[in-house]
Amino acid sequence: MHTDFLWGSIVWNLIVVLILVFLNGFFVAAEFALVKVRQSRLTQLVNEGNGRARYALKVNRKLDVYLSATQLGITLASLGLGWTGEPAIADLIVEPLLYRFDVTDETLIHTIASIVAFLVITFMHIVLGELAPKSLAIQKSEGVSLWLSWPLLMFYRLFLPAIWLLNGSANLLLRSIGVRPASEHDAAHTEEEIRILMNESAKSGIIDKEEMKLFDNVFEFSDRVAREVMLPRTDMDCMFTNVPFRDNMKLVYETKHTRYPVAVEDKDQIIGFVHITDLLTADPDEEHDLTEFLRPILSVPESMEISKVLKLMQKRKSQLAVVIDEYGGTAGMLTAETILEEIVGEIHDEFDDEPPSVVTKGDVTSVEGRMLIEDVNDMFGLDIDDEEVDSIGGWLFRNLEGNIAKGQKWYYEGYVFEIAQTERLRVLRVHIYPAKDAASAKEPAEAKAGQDSTENPV
Repeated sequence: MHTDFLWGSIVWNLIVVLILVFLNGFFVAAEFALVKVRQSRLTQLVNEGNGRARYALKVNRKLDVYLSATQLGITLASLGLGWTGEPAIADLIVEPLLYRFDVTDETLIHTIASIVAFLVITFMHIVLGELAPKSLAIQKSEGVSLWLSWPLLMFYRLFLPAIWLLNGSANLLLRSIGVRPASEHDAAHTEEEIRILMNESAKSGIIDKEEMKLFDNVFEFSDRVAREVMLPRTDMDCMFTNVPFRDNMKLVYETKHTRYPVAVEDKDQIIGFVHITDLLTADPDEEHDLTEFLRPILSVPESMEISKVLKLMQKRKSQLAVVIDEYGGTAGMLTAETILEEIVGEIHDEFDDEPPSVVTKGDVTSVEGRMLIEDVNDMFGLDIDDEEVDSIGGWLFRNLEGNIAKGQKWYYEGYVFEIAQTERLRVLRVHIYPAKDAASAKEPAEAKAGQDSTENPV
């Protein structure tokens, strides 16, 4: 009864099996490749004129519906494989082998053939239809996406009614139990996730240290407020209406700024600013009223985010803003350059003669007293936390209880904070370096703060 096999039918079934395994692999590869490929890269390829990239980008922008298409394809291929694969393997390979070994019991033959055929089909399904395509798609996501997107588009259009019905049914079921259907591609990366991605790119050498620093600055930019970035009131070079014009011009020659705030008697009474080009047109030997050259100045609260200050400057076409404290007095001043330096770093011109904000010599780092505590934390891996002050100089002033003579030290978490330069009651520069012995590193800061100074290391 089993000697005459329907070879044509069996061979055809085997061809169908291979096709179904291939289709299963196609949909698996398409699913993983389209999820992994970067949309920005596809956009770049489209801009370069890559025709296949247009299809891949179209699919990637509506990934949810096309992932539904791949799931439908995988399901249909798997069902078809189970339906046609097992009989083909059993009839072509297993049963003839059993007859060759003189196994004649029909029930035994059918049972063994079914089990072996199931194992063979399962192996082919997992290895050829799942694992291999998945690995290929993950490693070559761009190329796989470019080649498979157009066929996937055709499949989607062909089975659109079925895909729409299945998606609608699933969404209806979720809503019925109070769950909002979620998009598989909706979730944007959080700031922390983006930072992790950028750190991994930096470790692999895709981006360099300068690019990584610029990236960090962009994220921190939105968190900074005017108080943290401003030029303090004590450092402001102002012109005064009650001062002779010649003396105000002397300030211009000494400081060489482009713009100067104008105050009445003291810095709490800023009424505007003057531009140096306006002053240069005036005769320096004659007395002039500064209000003749006065321009309106922007006033912002010290708690305003600098990103908003910059937008306000752009809107008002202003390069200068005076920062007002909670009592209505002048806290400091902001310029567009100062704000931009928070992103790109220090911008020096030919008139800048101040030392860099950070100078490193050996294991000693010299920083400005007005450097933010959070920047010092990032630089040295510390966790200084003080809600009362923003700058490292203010932190030392607070901890040393105003005793900020040059050479005074404060010990914290294995580091020495030594005051290197002061101006009256301000800390202008601080030297930071590791404590040389374990005892100093572990000794409470209060016990070490009042020790005599040593020679400045920088």
